[in-house]
Order: sequence, then structure tokens, then C-alpha cells
Amino acid sequence: MSSYRFCRTDDVSLLVDALNRCWSPYFPDEPPVTPAAFKRSIRDLQVWCSSCMVAFSGSDPIGVLIGAKRPSCTLVHKIAVHPDHRRQGHGRHLLASLGSKLAILGPPRIIAEVPETLAPACELFNASGYVQESLLTDYVLQREENDAREVAGMSDHDGRFVIPVTVDDLAANGLLEEADSQVCWERSVETLTARKDDITGLAVATDERIEAYVLYATRGTEETEIVSLRSFLDDGGGRLKRLLSQLRARGMETFRLPKVHPAEISKEGLETLGFSPAGRHLLCATRARSA
Repeated sequence: MSSYRFCRTDDVSLLVDALNRCWSPYFPDEPPVTPAAFKRSIRDLQVWCSSCMVAFSGSDPIGVLIGAKRPSCTLVHKIAVHPDHRRQGHGRHLLASLGSKLAILGPPRIIAEVPETLAPACELFNASGYVQESLLTDYVLQREENDAREVAGMSDHDGRFVIPVTVDDLAANGLLEEADSQVCWERSVETLTARKDDITGLAVATDERIEAYVLYATRGTEETEIVSLRSFLDDGGGRLKRLLSQLRARGMETFRLPKVHPAEISKEGLETLGFSPAGRHLLCATRARSA
């Protein structure tokens, strides 16, 4: 017989086991979830154990839902049912239970960022009353042969300089809030602030202001994650190109900018910088309601 329960702060080991049993079979190339990695998601993404659920068959986890919570809404960060227990209603029950709880405790808005390629997950959210609000696009920029020549021709001029910048620097100048109108959960101000010790940045600046910046985090030796990218002047992407070229000059070859909302930066603007689409996610949302 199946059973379900919400988790507590001392259930990290249970949630790690449930993820490795139920989530990992669908993503064999990902490393196993560890307690340390799960605790980082609590810090970085505001995952709340009380917004997480596990489904059981006897004592064995057969389904898991990981919820992250902020004042504005709750994110269904991950949801998975063990391959041997699919098509039995466990996923819909997990989502319905979370909705019933949030209808009482709030926040009432619930969202999910679902990879477009995961058809069963898209069907689950659609069947559970979630409505697609937007498409989030992953972009990739790879090193080109002429990058070195571009960098060689650049120098500080007209009183503008390329300087190191941190998340705290941008926050102190009120620039993070300006860039946070439409961004995915993983690149919001809350996440950038939580991850600030892992994030490095460069900016084009004058004596008076920061005109453009890029924040990034290295992902192994082959890929750099762009966590925020913004220019405050309409210059055809010139300042951002300059910053990206500086990073390429440091040996960074591949940049990934995940889950870009169309209102955050345009497709045309990213293509001007050399980025190409590499995947899409459905931004789906619903309002919490009692079952």
C-alpha cells in the first residue's frame, strides 16, 4: 500500500535516498545526490524540507517532490516517480498535496520550470492544472577562432575600464534589483546572494558608474556558467562583448546562460553576442487550492 508524507528538517537523508532512487534513473549522467549537495540547494535555492514530499511503497521511497519556497511563490524544483511505479497517480498526488498545504499556509503561487524534452513531466503539470506562462531558453556561446584577435585589439579608453566586480558591489549600487524583473529561480537575486562566494564578475565602468557587467561561476574545466549578464547602455552589445572577450582571454571556452526569460534579454541581443539556443524550459504556474 502506498503512503505519502511531508518532510522535516531532519529528513535530509531520506530525501537524498528518494532522489537517488526516483530521480537519478532518468538522469544517469548526473552524479548521485549527496547530503552536502542537498544542503547547498537549501542554501542556494531556499529548498524547504517542509515543502518536500516522499511517496512510499511499504518502507521504500517510490516518489519524491522537492519544493523551494520564497515569499512570492513556491518552486517545484524536482518531482520524480520511480520507473517501476509510474502511471499510478503518484505524481499528481504529490502536486495536489503540495497545493492543498500552500492553499492554507501560502504562498498561493506555485511555479515549475520544466525541460521541454521531458514530455511525461510536461503532461503531468498540464494534467495537474498548471498553465504555461512563458518559454525559458538555454543559450551557449563557444570559443571562436577570431576571439584572440578581438581581445588583442582592446584597451581601456574614453575613461572606461574593465574592473573586477562582486555580487555585493552590484547590490550596493542597486543594480541587482534592476536586473531581477524576469529571471529564472536559479539566477534570481536571492540565489545570487546565497551563492556570492562562488561567483566572480567583471564590469565595464567609468569613474561615475558601472555600465555593464557579467557574473559567472566555473563549472569544472570545460564550461563557465553565466549567472547574470547586463548592459545599462544601448551600445549594440559592445560592452558585453568586451567583457566576454576578457573571459575568453583567460582560457574560458564555453559559456552557458541557462533559462533566459524573453523579457530578460532578447534572442537577438544574445545572438549578437554569439550565443545560440541550446534547449528550452516551460515556465508553468498555478494557484494553490484545496483538494
